[in-house]
Amino acid sequence: MGGKPLTAMNIVTFPVCRLDAEVLLAILSGGQQKIAEAGAVMVGGHTIDDDEPKYGLSVTGTVHPSKILTNAGAQIGDALILTKAIGTGVLYTALRMDLFADGVAAAAQSMAQLNKYAAEVMEKYTVHACTDITGFGLLGHAYEMSSASGVEMQIDSGEVPLLPDAAAAATMGLVPAGAYANREYLKMISFDSSVTVNIQDLLFDPQTSGGLLISLPSEQADSIVQAMKSAGAAATTCIGRVVKKGKGQINVK
Repeated sequence: MGGKPLTAMNIVTFPVCRLDAEVLLAILSGGQQKIAEAGAVMVGGHTIDDDEPKYGLSVTGTVHPSKILTNAGAQIGDALILTKAIGTGVLYTALRMDLFADGVAAAAQSMAQLNKYAAEVMEKYTVHACTDITGFGLLGHAYEMSSASGVEMQIDSGEVPLLPDAAAAATMGLVPAGAYANREYLKMISFDSSVTVNIQDLLFDPQTSGGLLISLPSEQADSIVQAMKSAGAAATTCIGRVVKKGKGQINVK
């Protein structure tokens, strides 16, 4: 939304009698590294004994009121830019079955990449709407943007960047329950007959630490894609466009 992180507090639950303390140290160390990379400062936190490990951050930041970016405001003719490949949900499912090691490694690398650098590039362009892709999947968050903006979108599935092995994992049926929940909710989305089931599943796949979905004037699309790639967001691609006024309809071809 255009904010700059200032401080962060750890929130940790951990089974102290079941997992080694080195595991907790690795989690906290990884978090600290990303906090520093984001330009924020660690100011403490809370740790609770629990049956399973959970980790998160409570973050405080600032943004100028006139520069807040929301998922509303997409305009007819806009290009839709996605900054990370999708497929973390199916690849996490593959990890649990000890499959697709290369794809799992690529997913971990993608999840560890901050959106900071893409966001800094985005500030230099005329962004009409922006959101991040997380638990509702690419189509869920695209629907939130299209409905909030009162428009209809078209997405080209062939242009959506996929993590390595994601399509193969989806073909095998390694699809998390969240993807089916997203599909059930998003019945208003239509698919051309050419879009295969495994690709549909990936478009509904819930993402962890996904990229940004940006709506901006089409004449700026090529420039922002190249700038994003130069900044390290190598998967950045134009995946579709805003076609007309509507109530959030999305057609996937």
